[in-house]
Amino acid sequence: MCRNIRQLHNFEPAATSDEIRAAALQYVRKVSGSTKPSQANQAAFDDAVEEIAHITAHLLEHLTTSAPPKNREVEAAKARARSAQRYGAA
Repeated sequence: MCRNIRQLHNFEPAATSDEIRAAALQYVRKVSGSTKPSQANQAAFDDAVEEIAHITAHLLEHLTTSAPPKNREVEAAKARARSAQRYGAA
């Protein structure tokens, strides 16, 4: 799947609507094979993004876990460390 789609569940603070919409946009771009749809397809593209964002928000609201919430800064630091190890320090 798309590398730009990040886990949104179990973070403190919770995922914002902008983060949810960005994930939905990446998903629709991947599935459609288009980053910029034609004018003829723009309405369908936008509708899909909004519907997927809505469903994603609904899903995140209803998921439960017994794990403690993750810290965004700590998770970002881990991702940077993995990236540096994989691609070499820049």
